Amino acid sequence: MSETILEARSLGHAFDYPLYRDVSLQIARGESVAVMGRSGSGKSTLLHTLSGLIPPLEGEVLLFGEDLYGLKEEAKERLRRYRTGIVFQSHYLFKGMSGRENVEIAALLAEQPLDNELLERLEIAEVIDQKVSELSGGQQQRISLARVLSKKPEIIFADEPTGNLDAQTADLVMQVLMEYVAGEKAALFMVTHDPAVAASCQRIYRLEDQELRVPRSES
Repeated sequence: MSETILEARSLGHAFDYPLYRDVSLQIARGESVAVMGRSGSGKSTLLHTLSGLIPPLEGEVLLFGEDLYGLKEEAKERLRRYRTGIVFQSHYLFKGMSGRENVEIAALLAEQPLDNELLERLEIAEVIDQKVSELSGGQQQRISLARVLSKKPEIIFADEPTGNLDAQTADLVMQVLMEYVAGEKAALFMVTHDPAVAASCQRIYRLEDQELRVPRSES
C-alpha cells in the first residue's frame, strides 16, 4: 500500500463569506489529484492551506504524517525547501536574473544538481540564459516549473499551472508534470478550471456549494 503523503481532516475556511467546510482528503505517493470549481469557490485557498501558506479556520493538515500547522517555522521552512514544491499561476521569478539563475537558486537551496534534461524536456534550454523579462509568459511559466521540479519535491501543489498557456504548451507542461510524478513516485495536488487539464490526473473533484464533491467512481 502506498505511503500517504498528505491528509486533510475536516477543513473549513471563510473570508467575508464561507468558502468550504468539512473537507477531507488523502493523497498517497504516486497519486495525482485535481480540484475544479468556479472562480471564488475556494480552490486556491484550499491549495494554500494544504501547502502550508494559509492556516485553516477548522480542521487539520497532516503532511508526511506531521501536523503541518503544529510545526515550528524552521521545520516548515525545511519542508518547503526540500520536500514540497508550489507552482503558482503567477510565476514569481526574479526578473533581474536569467532563467538559469532562477532555476539554479532553487536547486542549490535544495542541494540538488541542475537537471539539464529537464530544461530540454520543457523546451526552454535555448532561452534559459536570457533575462526573465525578455521571455514570453509561456517560457516564464516553464522556467517556474523547472525551478520547482529541480528541487525534486515529494509533493507538488500546482495552482492553475496552465492557466495562461496555449493548448500545445499546456499539454507539454502536463506531460512533464505527470512524468515527474510517475518517475519520482511523488504526489500532485492541482487546482484548475480546465477539464482537459484535470483529466490528466487520476482523481478529479469539484469544490462547489462549500463542499468537496467526490466523483462517482470514488463514492
